[in-house]
Amino acid sequence: MTGRVALVTGGGSGIGRAVAEGLAAEDWQVVVVDLPRSEGQAVADGIGGLFVPADLAQREACRAVVAAAEARFGRVDVLVNNAGYQHIDAIAEFPEDRWDNMLAVMLTAPFLLMRYTWPGMQERGWGRIVNIGSIHSLRASPFKAGYIAAKHGLLGLTRTAALEGGPHGITANLIAPAYVRTPLVEKQIADQARTRGIPESEVIEKVMLEPAAIKRLIEPEEVARLVSYLCSDAASGMTGSVFEIGLGWTAR
Repeated sequence: MTGRVALVTGGGSGIGRAVAEGLAAEDWQVVVVDLPRSEGQAVADGIGGLFVPADLAQREACRAVVAAAEARFGRVDVLVNNAGYQHIDAIAEFPEDRWDNMLAVMLTAPFLLMRYTWPGMQERGWGRIVNIGSIHSLRASPFKAGYIAAKHGLLGLTRTAALEGGPHGITANLIAPAYVRTPLVEKQIADQARTRGIPESEVIEKVMLEPAAIKRLIEPEEVARLVSYLCSDAASGMTGSVFEIGLGWTAR
């Protein structure tokens, strides 16, 4: 056993599930955080971890999540900020409450979870923060204003955390994947088709994969393997960096 504890948000499906399962396979204790009606409990049961149901759009829930993890395991050594969702709409039609909720889940919650886990990491002189960004942390696309604003902000937060954490053995990095084969992406196909006025059959080819050199979706396990490496002692010199799994998006 590593004796170390990882907290993974959005751990009930997709990338978060793959990350939780990957870390557990390497003998980490894993805290799975997701919405109450998610598959988070099943994931936690399957890996012998702890499920903490929470709506991370609520500030008090972020503090409660960390408190629950520390009550069970006494510490949090790794924080993987993965929770989020997609919303496709033109700026002029973007619901204001949805904007607030997206930034709360995808930017404010990562900050608060970092803030609440930071003192323990600093005291122990070791910590890993891995933020799951997106290729949209680096590039923009139409009809994704809230998502892109949050992912760009997450990159700035990551870099700031790296500078502050360096003297204390805390690293902070961001993974920027292109489209990953997850339930969120599958749902987005219909939204993209509606917004752009094209058939669903064309969304993957003409929207999701058009800028990519490698014409396929990324598998969640590919992201999970990179998370595991960044959480290891071998990655102790890597901080403030963006690790693309971009299929060639930014090579143009």
